[in-house]
Amino acid sequence: MKLISNILIILVLFLTSLSAKAAEGEKINATGIVLEHVKDSHEWHITGEGDRAVVIHLPVIVYSSTGWHIFSSAQFAEEADSQGMRQGPYNLALGEAEPYSGKIVEKTGDEYKPVIDISITKTVANLFIDAFVLIFIIIYTSRWYRTHKATDPAPAGFRGLMEMLVMYIQEDIIRPSVGKGYEKYCPYLLSAFFFIFVCNLMGLIPFGGNVTGNIAITFFLALCTFIITQFSGNRHYWKDIFWPNVPGPVKVIMIPIEFVGIFTKPFALMIRLFANMLAGHAIALALTCIIFIVAATMSRGWLYGLGSFSVLLSIIMMLFELLVCFLQALVFTMLSATFIGLARTEPEEE
Repeated sequence: MKLISNILIILVLFLTSLSAKAAEGEKINATGIVLEHVKDSHEWHITGEGDRAVVIHLPVIVYSSTGWHIFSSAQFAEEADSQGMRQGPYNLALGEAEPYSGKIVEKTGDEYKPVIDISITKTVANLFIDAFVLIFIIIYTSRWYRTHKATDPAPAGFRGLMEMLVMYIQEDIIRPSVGKGYEKYCPYLLSAFFFIFVCNLMGLIPFGGNVTGNIAITFFLALCTFIITQFSGNRHYWKDIFWPNVPGPVKVIMIPIEFVGIFTKPFALMIRLFANMLAGHAIALALTCIIFIVAATMSRGWLYGLGSFSVLLSIIMMLFELLVCFLQALVFTMLSATFIGLARTEPEEE
């Protein structure tokens, strides 16, 4: 109940902002609202519009032809010029239009050149927050086991929930998928599950960042699975790829297919997680925006009526997203464990 009440409070604040704009007759930019939540940026917009906007300006760290520069993104102009650039210090500019949208470039004469950008963007900031939350959960949970014996009753409350999740992932997902020697893969697979799960949950906050909806994050997670899978492969795994047990002419067809399959498996992991989390957030926000776009053209009574309905609908969508957050973390872990297990399969086990 506490979780639902917190979700309700956050949604009311978000929808109240839209209601104010609709009541004032302002045009609601649904595309901008959806993209603002799902895309990365150098500014973290919390709530409000115009002069009432609450924005966290994140640090910019770049290397240009004049050396390293560190400053706040607030030093970029608020409005873009005719070229779609928000001018900043040190001849730097932040693009608002293609092909430099969201990128920091250096202006030399009439040309813009790319720079080395290692700035703390919204996704990076949320990544740090999610990592801190996960570390806190791990430390908080592990402290109980340092002061208790294995024969003591199982912990209750949040620690009991964490133990249940760990045992479920380890015994029902990792162990049957990886097989003998699964223990050494548990640290990575459990870390991947809880990291994705925490990032997915934090992404449900309206003013939060959609970390797992960023393809760079899912690419890195899939790359980790790819590396572990290839280094775990035994000689039978590589033999089935480069010299499968099929007639000679068929080998010519099977070898390139099996080789490409090495890369398509982690690629599917990357796209599956990225697309599902991005689409889920975009759909939830788009449905909310559509209601207010319609309400903006109607009377105040319709506005309040549809607003109340949208809050209820948004709560249902958020609860559905809670299930999706768990399932996507579970699917990524299960597929990663399956790929590792297939690379370690012995002929007699087939």
